[in-house]
Amino acid sequence: MPRLSHTRTPTSVGEAIERCAQALARGKVFFGHGTDSARDEAAELVFFAAGIAHALGARAYARKLPVRTVARIELLLERRIKERLPLPYLTHRAFFAGLEFYVDERVLVPRSPIAGLILERFAPWIEAQRVRRIVDVGTGCGAIALACAKVFPKAKVDALDISADALAVCRRNMRRMRLEGRVKALHSDYFTAVPGRRYDIIVSNPPYVGRAEMRSLPREYRHEPRSSLVAGSDGLDAVRAIFAAAPRHLEPGGILVVEVGNSEAALIEAFPRMRFVWPEISMGGGGVFILRAGDF
Repeated sequence: MPRLSHTRTPTSVGEAIERCAQALARGKVFFGHGTDSARDEAAELVFFAAGIAHALGARAYARKLPVRTVARIELLLERRIKERLPLPYLTHRAFFAGLEFYVDERVLVPRSPIAGLILERFAPWIEAQRVRRIVDVGTGCGAIALACAKVFPKAKVDALDISADALAVCRRNMRRMRLEGRVKALHSDYFTAVPGRRYDIIVSNPPYVGRAEMRSLPREYRHEPRSSLVAGSDGLDAVRAIFAAAPRHLEPGGILVVEVGNSEAALIEAFPRMRFVWPEISMGGGGVFILRAGDF
């Protein structure tokens, strides 16, 4: 592992970022858990280790780093490359829809393009003023549920997950954001904990990876909960379960928003008569569909 500093020359933030980026590129790690390039990941690693706010950006690059901070950076970098741990599992933080979340290996690293739709309050598919109740199915760390609560301040949000471990992480984030009054984290196999309850928005980033595809994914994915990734042979088991129950839980005029990622083609083939809307997401990304109540 290369050293980031020379014996007599203090290392600056900018120099540390550059050297980390070079090491990550040489290490051929996979980017896709919150960053998409060696330089972006290096910046997050260095800023975290140095306790620097991202808002400072390039203004922080000239800062000299204490020896202790450089050693911390080197340790994080070494683990990232050797163990192929997604960086958020080392820093225990991830960013989603402009919010910071605590994460660990009990939950997926939040990275859904649904974040872009949330920030736009799902316009034009629903009027924000009418939204009073939202449910996030398979909430994980609570990223989608809590981001929805932030942008719909008059709405109550149910955060559902079958994993007690995931719900513990979700509740931790709820407390940090002081949203316990409007968000409920419920142990639920899909909608079992909310019988008869209807919502203006049902949103989900469920498992959607097929078993064969899972075997081909980079090593970083092996650290995430398998049950949050794999959904049967074709990746559609979770979506089928949502389709079976969603019509009973949608208010008239409500919408269902689901990410299916690389299983988009399989979904269209399996449900050729469904009137899926595939929105263009301003922040980038795809594989997310919208269905209106009555379109099932």
